[in-house]
Amino acid sequence: MTITPAQRWDAKIAGYRATCKKMLELSPSIRYAGVINGLGRTLAGVVRPGVKPLLSPEQVKDEFFIMSTLITLRKGPSAAVGALDYVVLRHKKATIVACQRGDATYYISINAKQKNIMKIISGIRRLA
Repeated sequence: MTITPAQRWDAKIAGYRATCKKMLELSPSIRYAGVINGLGRTLAGVVRPGVKPLLSPEQVKDEFFIMSTLITLRKGPSAAVGALDYVVLRHKKATIVACQRGDATYYISINAKQKNIMKIISGIRRLA
């Protein structure tokens, strides 16, 4: 039986969603785990149940576009300095971790009060 491109795409999206769910299991401090493409479009995403989003839907679109642009622009210098492993953005209310893997970028939001962030980042890198 031949697998259609649509079936392959659906399987890829299901895989991203499963990975996002596993990322939420790494720590109760993880608020959101998602995957965006090079244009900043959400491919998959999971918000921890009971967590109120910090950003409006319009702000989320802007944030994902900015992150995808940052990741895309980093591809040029990576030939000189090596491939990008992950990016950490520390804010007052949340810490954002982004990991690029292939054409997808994993975007994870973590409570800012979390102390041992490197342990969570190690888990994210392992799963991404």
